[in-house]
Amino acid sequence: MRGRIVVRGGGKVTMRGMAERQDGQVEERSESVPPPVLVALMLEAAEKKAHLPIAALLARGAASGALLGAATLLAMTAWAQGLPRLVGAVVFPVGFCMLVLLGLELATGNFALLPAAWYRRRITAAAVVRNWGWVYLGNCLGSISFAVLAVASLTGWWSHEAGPLGEQLRQLAASKVLLYRESGWLGWSTALTKGVLANWLVTVGTALAFVSRSTSGKIAAMWLPIMTFFGLGYEHSIVNLFVIPAGMLAGAPIGVGTWLIWNQVPSTLGNVIGGALFTGLPLVWTHGER
Repeated sequence: MRGRIVVRGGGKVTMRGMAERQDGQVEERSESVPPPVLVALMLEAAEKKAHLPIAALLARGAASGALLGAATLLAMTAWAQGLPRLVGAVVFPVGFCMLVLLGLELATGNFALLPAAWYRRRITAAAVVRNWGWVYLGNCLGSISFAVLAVASLTGWWSHEAGPLGEQLRQLAASKVLLYRESGWLGWSTALTKGVLANWLVTVGTALAFVSRSTSGKIAAMWLPIMTFFGLGYEHSIVNLFVIPAGMLAGAPIGVGTWLIWNQVPSTLGNVIGGALFTGLPLVWTHGER
């Protein structure tokens, strides 16, 4: 967006927020981005993501899964030290901020971006499904790989117990699977609902990554909804791709089928609904070009 134009009589203007023009004039640019421009940037990013090669989707997805796993483990380290749960929520967004700033791929963020671009007929439905599938697979590979390495480091390759952090992993994994199973259909519905709420907040963070032109502004904007989602204990399918396998590797009594039925499937479906219907489409309806 253009601000006022300032004329400089020779010499370069190097003040932050100024862009020199060929005619010697300088445009003052605001670091903040208004919602209509934010939506336009979201759509542009979605188009690019839809046409990335499969190898890039897998590699970027794997890196994102590992970074979210590391951030989750950092939060759980605080809990294992007896710090309040809120402390974990405060530190967790480091993973999300890193993956966004590196231009990586996170399926849950794409659950909002690509439906918006499809709605505006910028990409096809097949392109949406292609991106979601390969990125989700990449996230899965990265999350589970980090889970294996993390628990291996905690246990000396399973030569001893994982200590207080291992106990945190076991407890959290059990709360995300076994408690839902005990409640039957209501438990499954609860996991779905928490998935909707989780990705509503996470994709607000995805959108806010476009709200500032400065790195510090992007980080501050993204931090707010990501901290809120994690602090409220909602269900994020990619985070769970680390937490539950790590808890299982640390000794939680959970089978693969139980994990998939009672958490991974409902949390993923909820994430799709929360991202597409609560964030992506509403933003393009209200702020997109008509």
